[in-house]
Amino acid sequence: MTKNWNRRSYGTAAARLTATAATAATALTALLAVLTAGAAPASASAPASASAAPGPPGSGFDFGACPAVAELPEGADPGTWRCEVMHATGRLRVGGVDEPIDRPMTLTFAEGRVDGAYAQVFGEMTAEPIRVGGTPLTLTPQYGGYSDFEADDARRGELDLTLAVGGPLLPEGCSIGGAAAEPVHLVLKDTRPTEVISQDPLMVSFAAADTEFAAPRTGGCGRLAGPVLDRLLDLPAPAGENRLELDATVAIRPYA
Repeated sequence: MTKNWNRRSYGTAAARLTATAATAATALTALLAVLTAGAAPASASAPASASAAPGPPGSGFDFGACPAVAELPEGADPGTWRCEVMHATGRLRVGGVDEPIDRPMTLTFAEGRVDGAYAQVFGEMTAEPIRVGGTPLTLTPQYGGYSDFEADDARRGELDLTLAVGGPLLPEGCSIGGAAAEPVHLVLKDTRPTEVISQDPLMVSFAAADTEFAAPRTGGCGRLAGPVLDRLLDLPAPAGENRLELDATVAIRPYA
């Protein structure tokens, strides 16, 4: 008697597929519940002591991340170059996220000219995680590998960002605009002109925004978490549906 291996194999595969689908659905439901759960309330703590009196202008700016003179381009005259440290707060809207940036992002870079042409050396970017609504998810702006801060009549400057996505069960490297996709490319345009607020040290302020950038899907977040995050964050989001607003203060220090 000939055995019907095809039918038997089909039945076994179907059973495995059904079990796998059920397991995946359970995992997906659990992951969705974890990622959308409300953030745990903060524990009670003693009242904070009164804030110290503010220091002199520029005292809150750290020039420690400025590129060293040896890192300036060949042919650069340190006497004509300067380091800039920018603190910026504002608001980020990307996909379904629309949150304030309450704690300053900091960008540090050197700029000057070499043979009459503008040049710059990027130093460092730091930012605190931005909480996404009442969930445990966070987005942390990070330097995406490109910047051009030569302002002109058309724009304040350009900057590539990635947005690191943090939360329970998410792997390191989970991000918007990370290794799996092009960075989020910003072309910032002035919304408030530059104003000198201190001469010693030299400090200026301005406001800028980009309302035209596109945001890709998440990447590096895992086979299950990626689609869940894209659904939660409403990604990808085409140009015109995203916005970054920055209110910036910049401290400037010459190299010589």
